[in-house]
Formats: sequence, structure tokens, C-alpha cells
Amino acid sequence: MISKTYGASVVGVDANIITLEVNILKGTRFHIVGLPDSAVKESEQRVESSIKCYGFRMPRQKVVVNLAPADVRKEGSAYDLPIALAVLKASNQIDAPELDNYLILGELSLDGMLRPIKGVLPIAIEARKMGFKGFILPKSNASEAAIVNNLNVYGIENIVEAIDFFEGKLDLTCAQSNTRDVFAHRQNEYEADFSDVQGQENIKRALEIAAAGGHNVIMIGPPGAGKTMLAKRLPSILPPLSLQEALETTKIHSVLGKLGEDASLIATRPFRSPHHTVSDVALVGGGQIPQPGEISLAHNGVLFLDELPEYKRTVLEVMRQPLEERCVTISRAKITLDFPCNFMLIASMNPCPCGYYNHPDKECVCAPGSVHRYLNKISGPLLDRIDLHVEVTPVSFDEMTANRKNETSAEIRERVIRARHHQQERFKQVKGVHSNAMMSPQMLKKICPITAASKSLLKTAMDKFGLSARAYDRILRVARTIADLEGKEDIDLIHIAEAIQFRTLDRNTWAS
Repeated sequence: MISKTYGASVVGVDANIITLEVNILKGTRFHIVGLPDSAVKESEQRVESSIKCYGFRMPRQKVVVNLAPADVRKEGSAYDLPIALAVLKASNQIDAPELDNYLILGELSLDGMLRPIKGVLPIAIEARKMGFKGFILPKSNASEAAIVNNLNVYGIENIVEAIDFFEGKLDLTCAQSNTRDVFAHRQNEYEADFSDVQGQENIKRALEIAAAGGHNVIMIGPPGAGKTMLAKRLPSILPPLSLQEALETTKIHSVLGKLGEDASLIATRPFRSPHHTVSDVALVGGGQIPQPGEISLAHNGVLFLDELPEYKRTVLEVMRQPLEERCVTISRAKITLDFPCNFMLIASMNPCPCGYYNHPDKECVCAPGSVHRYLNKISGPLLDRIDLHVEVTPVSFDEMTANRKNETSAEIRERVIRARHHQQERFKQVKGVHSNAMMSPQMLKKICPITAASKSLLKTAMDKFGLSARAYDRILRVARTIADLEGKEDIDLIHIAEAIQFRTLDRNTWAS
């Protein structure tokens, strides 16, 4: 007798439905066909041990399990439960006429209990799209799948609950999740707040401009000046995630198993901070079976690279294209996948190997020329994609101990949201552009006209500081954002002047 169940595989950040067919024939041995990996092949031992714990038996005949489509590689242990149920139905040990109307996934332990699986959210979205009657999965994953509306999600703890459900002996309760209420409640849950930061008003201003326009930032300063502390607070002033952005972000984290048990929708913007020993594959994604990397985990959030010159040059260079395209394409011989990576890059670095170049109190002990060599670890094309260069100086004792009330992240965020609203109205007819940082050079001419006085100031700055031609577009983008923060339609001279101050590393006087 042939029985059929349905499972799913995750390819990139999307799911494909897998049909599992089981036939019992004359002969011996257990066969799984359809490009299974080692974890799928080993399911025989887990299935046999699980069903024996509840009084069932493994057929002592030839059991053939076909995973279709046969030309797509199947990975992981999530096929244990559908294989076990199909084997029991094919051997007439259970009566489950509704088995092929449900999507079923779950890893079995040897005692028949179910372990959590990865990629539940994209699978649930695909299950609803394909019109399945319900989705059977481990109970610890049920809240994640319940994010998807109009889909019956049943969380179970062991295989016998699934058997009893299909035989009509057990009524399972659909997992419920009020997605919008949970999302709205958790949108402002940030542990760090800008009100904790004493001093550093110029850095706060730079990060506010960056958040308002979606600009990338690099902070240069000595150890202990507060670069990391400030970067960690940036997500708290970014506009709240929309429901669509939250779903996109949650899908990526779900595929990599980063949500944890009993997790649901990600409601706050992600903050990723990989160590400088990260490989290029871990950063941008890839592998033999391509998976998202750190830049995709930071999608709709912040990617923080601390001690930027310590990263391998090859690792930094692979970010150049994703920073421009907001998407990374991973190509292999048999497959090409696109992973979204619309993130803000925040980088920090010391000004020199010893860390004290330009320090107000401590003397730099680096050898002549070492400052230039240290800065040259970061390529020009990468710096070209960073709009704001900010010098961070140590906080004085008086500032550190001052008893004054600082602006909260919520107060700064209100100004950022207003500026973003201006940009949304400005770019609503332009596909793929949502912030000033995304403007093309052609758009700059139309959207960022400047006065003769501003042009004169720009020319003087480029001549005096040796600013490169690439800095021109960056200054205009930042000036446009500064004007948006003030609610002004025109870019004034003062906006250009402030934007010029954020091109520290482009100046020929830096590190001279």
C-alpha cells in the first residue's frame, strides 16, 4: 500500500513543498530516495525507536520512501514525523484518511518526543498559499507558525498525539497569535537608551542624521571614547518596523534557527555585531547550500563592525556590492539565490595602531607612516559607500559627572520619523528608494539643488581639504537629510556646512 504525506524544505528564505511517498514491497531494508542528506537518511533509526515506544512496529519488508521532487536536495531532520506517519499508514497500523491534507514536520527523539525545527515561518506562509487544511509541527514552534493568518496550526509534543489526532481520538487546539497586538506591544522594547549617554553631543547629532536618512557611518576615536556604546543605541532611534519589514526580518532569522523556542514576530530592528575574525561567507552568506549571512540577519536593522581595520580586507570588499544593491546574490552551479540585506552600516575604528593619534591628553607612540598604513587597510571604494565620518573624542570628567537630563531615544526618534515621512512622500513614485541614502546621482540633481553660495562653499572645501569628487554626492545626500530634520524643502548654506564636517577621512590634512 502506498501512503502519502507532505513536508517542506527551505531554499534561501523561501519554502518548497515536498511530497513524501511510502510504499511497502516484498524484500528487506529501508530505502530513502530523492537526494536525502545524511540527517534524512538517519531518520530510519529515529523513526523505528519512536514508534516502538508506543507499541507500533517497523515493517520487516522493503520500505521505500520517496522525497519528491527527486532532483532537489533534502536536508535536516524535520522529515522524521511525516516519514513515521506515512510508514504506519502504509503498513495499515493506523487509519488516517486525512493524512495527505496536512503539512507535517518535526524531528523525532528516540522516545517519540518532538524537537524544534528551523524555517517554520516561510514554511507556514507556503502552507497557507498551497491551501493545506492545517500545519502539524512541534509545540515549541507553534507560536512562530501562528503568525501566519488563515492557517490552522497544531503544536504537538510527541508522535502519539499526531497519531491520535489523525485517527480522530484527540482534538487539538489551534495555536493562536494576535500578531498585530504582540507586534505593537514590543515595538519599543530597547534595553539601551540615548538618555544614558553623557556628553558626545556631536556624535548623537551625527547618529540622528544617519538614522533620519539611512546613511552609513564610521566613527574614529581612541579606545574607551564610547563608540560601541553609541552604536548599540542607534536602533532605538530608528523608525519602528512596519509589519511587512518585521515579517521579512523574521523569515531570515527563522531560516537560520535564530528565533529560539516559543519565539514569534521580531518587533524591533536587529543589531548584528560580528567579530572581526568573521569569514566572507559568514558575513555575506553562501556555503555549499547557500544560507544568509550576517548582512542579511541585519536586514532592516544595523550591522556594526567594531575595529574595522582588523577585519580581513577580502571580507570588507565583498560588502561593496550589497551596500549598493541592498541585496546579495549567491550563485552556485545548480542554484542562484537572492538574500535581502537592506541594512545601515555602522563602523568604528581607532585612529592608529596604538589608538591615541589626535588624543587631547595622551601621546601617540606609533612609528612614522604607521597611521597612513593603518587607515589604508580600508579601501577607498568601501569608504565611498559611507556617508558620515565622525571623530569621537573622550568625554571629560566634568561632562561624565554632570547632573543633567539628556534627550531620550524616544524624543530623538520623533524627529527621525518626521524626516523619514518627508522622504517617503518625496520618493513614493520611485521604486526601491525609501530614504535619502538610496538616491542615485541622477536624482541628486533634481532633488538637491543648491544656491550659488552653497556651491562656492563646496568648491572652497574641496580645494582646501582635498575632498574627492565622490565626496560631493555624499555631502549633498547628508545635507538633504539635515534639511529634512528641520522640515525645510530647500537646502541652505548651513546644511551644506554641517555636511562637510562629516567627511573627516576624505581630508588631505587627516593623519598628515
